[in-house]
Amino acid sequence: MDIVILGAGVAGLACADALHSAGHQVTLFDKARGPGGRMSTRRVELDGDKLQFDHGAQYFTVRDERFRRQVSAWHALGVASPWHAAGEDAWVGTPAMNAPVRHMASAHHVHFGHHAMALSRSAQGWRVRLQESEHGPYDAAIVALPAEQAAAFLGAHDLRMAAHAMAARSQPCWTAMIAFDDRLPVAADCIRQQGIIGWAARDGAKPGRDGSEAWVVQAHGSWSALHLEDAGDAVGEALLQALLSHAEGPLPSIRYIATHRWRFAMTPGTDTGALWNEQLRLGACGDWLQGPRVELAWLSGHRLGAMIGTAAAAA
Repeated sequence: MDIVILGAGVAGLACADALHSAGHQVTLFDKARGPGGRMSTRRVELDGDKLQFDHGAQYFTVRDERFRRQVSAWHALGVASPWHAAGEDAWVGTPAMNAPVRHMASAHHVHFGHHAMALSRSAQGWRVRLQESEHGPYDAAIVALPAEQAAAFLGAHDLRMAAHAMAARSQPCWTAMIAFDDRLPVAADCIRQQGIIGWAARDGAKPGRDGSEAWVVQAHGSWSALHLEDAGDAVGEALLQALLSHAEGPLPSIRYIATHRWRFAMTPGTDTGALWNEQLRLGACGDWLQGPRVELAWLSGHRLGAMIGTAAAAA
């Protein structure tokens, strides 16, 4: 089959991998400028120096044997490494968090910077309308977007799927990216659940990084929700002060500070795994169907790809 996937994050690309292995043709569209999704990396050039911040997911863990095999393959390719500072079973992308996603995307026809506006179906198949063009027809369509975005695409075709998406509620997350001109006198490379901080990490200390004093500070979900519409500058100052409160010595100068608001950062998931309507040939996958971890997003996409492959083989 010729299949279109809306969303080229971990779930969408895991689904694409499974479908490609089963012999299907896959095309993906994503509104982001490049690969990463919530495993994104922000790169900044400052006074001739190149800074980077993993401003989305900070690390991932491995529990399922299928995902373990995938991570082992990434490790062998040099795009993932263990990071024990975050936990004995913690992994990160190398040299940046988006490296595994970038590697996955390289195997597929992914159109970044293309914002899907509508998904329609006719006797000829599925069509995707973008802001500037229309593509199709496709034999099947998959929605691999956050629940709040997926609901609009699914609702026009399958109310049951749309209800699943509308039942999922994502927590937001405000993130600050801060660089200093010298080492911040904080002993640990990670700070968890302290005051308004849900997580903070010395990004330059991760494997494969350049050792620069770059920090990512993420507010916990309830604080982020309360301050969701606040100005980025005010949020950045609040997170900076929260980080500096952990310092135990003279403070270095700040070289750079910026913020990013993730409106759909984490979802508790519904344990559904994936959704597939064989009659319509419409599917959905994502962490909102499985749980709030990179591994679970990957498993959701992998599961949907396997479901479609099984259905196609039986047809």
